[in-house]
Amino acid sequence: MGVEERLLKMVRIIADYQFGKGAGKALFPDKCKFVLSPTTGKVRQIKYEGIRLATLKADTGLFTLSIDGAKRLHKAFDYPKLRVVVLRDVAEFIAKGRNVFAKHVVDVDESIRANDEVLVVDEDDNLLATGKAVLSAREMMEFERGMAVMVRQGIKQ
Repeated sequence: MGVEERLLKMVRIIADYQFGKGAGKALFPDKCKFVLSPTTGKVRQIKYEGIRLATLKADTGLFTLSIDGAKRLHKAFDYPKLRVVVLRDVAEFIAKGRNVFAKHVVDVDESIRANDEVLVVDEDDNLLATGKAVLSAREMMEFERGMAVMVRQGIKQ
C-alpha cells in the first residue's frame, strides 16, 4: 500500500469517527490530494480537484469542513444528521457567513455537542453554512440568547 492510499485510509477513519459511519468515503473520493505540513510531514488539508474539502487540525486531530466538504456530507446523510436548522428569516444572513444564534434555531441533530463541526441548513434542508457548534443540541433548543454556531464558511461567501 502506497503513501497516498495509507493517508486516504487514515483520513477516512477519522471522518467516520467524527461524523459517523460512511462519512469517510462520502467526504474523501479516491483521487484526493493531501497537503502536508512542511515541518511535521503530517496531513493538514485534503483537496479534491484543487478544492479544499477539509483541514485536519493539529490541536484536536479532527476536521474542519470547507463548504465543499459540507456539501458532500449534506448529500451523504439524511436529515437531521449533523444539522442545525435555522429560521427562513435568517437564512440569507447565515449563507453570507454570519453566526447562528440560539433564538434562530428551530431544530437540531440531538447528538450534537459543543465544539462539533456542524452543517447549518434552513427549514427546507438547504445547506447554508458550515461551522463549529458553541452549544450542545439541547442548549441550542432551550436557550433564547447567545451564539449557537460559529460559522466558518457560508454558501454565499
